[in-house]
Amino acid sequence: MMGGFVRRGWLWRTGSLAESPERGAALLVVIGIGLVLLTFVATAMTFSVSGSLKATGDQHWNGAMAAAYAGVDEYESRLANDNTYYRFGNPTAAFSSSSTLTAPTVANPAFGIGAAGSWASVTGGDGTASFRYEVDNSAYASSGVLRIRSTGRVGTKTRSVVANLKQAGFIDFLYFTMYEIQDPVQSGATNPACADTYAWAGRPAPTGGSTVCSDVAFGGGDVVNGPVHSNDTIRVCQATFNGKVTTGNPGGNYLRRTSSGSNCTGQVFNAGLPTNSPVVAMPATNASLRGETRTDVGIAEPGCLYTGPTSIVLNSNGTMTIRSPWSKATRVVGEPASSGSMPAACGAPGTATGALGSTGGATIPVLNANLLFVQSVPLLPADPNFTSDTVWPGGQSAATCAAGNGIGFPRSNENVASIPTSYGCRHGDAFIKGTLAGTMTVATDNFLYVTGDIIYADSAVDVLGLVAQNALWIWNPVCVGSCPAHGGAMLPDNRRIDAAMLSLDHTVQVQNNDRGGNQGVLTVNGSLAQKYRGIVRVTNSGGVNGYSKNYTYDPRFRYIAPPKYLSPVAATYSVNLLVEVSTAFTAAGALIP
Repeated sequence: MMGGFVRRGWLWRTGSLAESPERGAALLVVIGIGLVLLTFVATAMTFSVSGSLKATGDQHWNGAMAAAYAGVDEYESRLANDNTYYRFGNPTAAFSSSSTLTAPTVANPAFGIGAAGSWASVTGGDGTASFRYEVDNSAYASSGVLRIRSTGRVGTKTRSVVANLKQAGFIDFLYFTMYEIQDPVQSGATNPACADTYAWAGRPAPTGGSTVCSDVAFGGGDVVNGPVHSNDTIRVCQATFNGKVTTGNPGGNYLRRTSSGSNCTGQVFNAGLPTNSPVVAMPATNASLRGETRTDVGIAEPGCLYTGPTSIVLNSNGTMTIRSPWSKATRVVGEPASSGSMPAACGAPGTATGALGSTGGATIPVLNANLLFVQSVPLLPADPNFTSDTVWPGGQSAATCAAGNGIGFPRSNENVASIPTSYGCRHGDAFIKGTLAGTMTVATDNFLYVTGDIIYADSAVDVLGLVAQNALWIWNPVCVGSCPAHGGAMLPDNRRIDAAMLSLDHTVQVQNNDRGGNQGVLTVNGSLAQKYRGIVRVTNSGGVNGYSKNYTYDPRFRYIAPPKYLSPVAATYSVNLLVEVSTAFTAAGALIP
């Protein structure tokens, strides 16, 4: 019975299936759905894997750019630690073909090139990110700009950027001053605190109308169109500043005071009130610029060295006329100099027609992308430019030397009572004016006089730097005896100077600023830096004397500098241009043509 019951049950189930064919179709549907789901899963996995690969590729692509930036930053840090590091690199690198480079004493892995060359690891990158860079210093001497091509690598991805780096310097400011007081040599101040103490650090302040340390204020009519920095606390009365103003004063404050200490109003700061910025230190000397005239230190094209009072007239055709009677060797060997040469590029010494010591001087091409340095007559007999103090150049004598400097200064009837140290006949003084067509720096180990207008022939390309160890004078002679009606001033009203000017030990100042009457406007297009404030305009019992200021920053100085121009003691570099370029190397290190 049991067996029959089971058999009948089985027959009933199979019979029921046979009577319902849709149940077999359902099974096929289930299998089909399973296959579709399997396909979805497989597709999803494919997308997931490919998405993961793409995400990884994107990470490597972005990481390579970050590594390239890291290379630029690392090179900047090396320059900050050693401001001569621009000399180093791999001279065989493609990007460095126009440069003069040597390998550093301590190897730098970032200078590697080619498949066998090294890469430097990005700090904190766990070895997954690296970079290498190539340096181009070919324009450094002429413009102060370094170029670097940095290539970053992460995984199989590489990317390259090119950055221009410029040294931060005095030309970053239209107007820079260490101390906001008159040069103690000019004011006669004897208090030691006047020479080296900032107002915010305790320098004696003017009281009761006296000028203990001869503080100088920006006055009415002054217009300053560009960035300004003073290490000191500035005084402002009715002056207009159209650029950012910073001071070394920890509070970033300024004083609404006249030069004598009286309260005043009317200050205009169109770019915001003064703020604090770190003190910027000046180098002690410009002797390094004289070193640029040496032929024994590997300089491809040395500058020119002139000795004794030297006049320079810039001609609009790209030449200059130089008169320098004491000059003998215009390029030298050694420091101190032990021998020298007389290249035609600097003019021929002597008194023959067309020579440096002749009445008409020597006319030569402007020292484009270079400099000339004017030194005092050396005291060492071994120096090739030495001349005994009992001997004078051709055409001069003891009487000539007693009366002036032998090249036309002072002028007839010029009052020199207020400037007794000027016009020494053996001093390293330069006297310059004219129209410049080219790029050049003029430096002196004594005074530098701007004797007339200095104008660029082409303001888009011409650049001039003027660097004086002592004062840089805006020459402004006044007369004695038979004088012109215009207050005794011997030059026409209004002056213009296109240049970057720097006085290391003293000031940039208008000569005879307290006499001569109102002489109009002094226009400066460029940059002005000095240790002490130079006076340009004085109002006294005789009325208004000197010039009002119209100073405008040369915007090109954000990107370039005059040839071989001096920089602050603590040199820093900043990137003023950064662009991505075609990748220089493959991930394996091979150069991409």
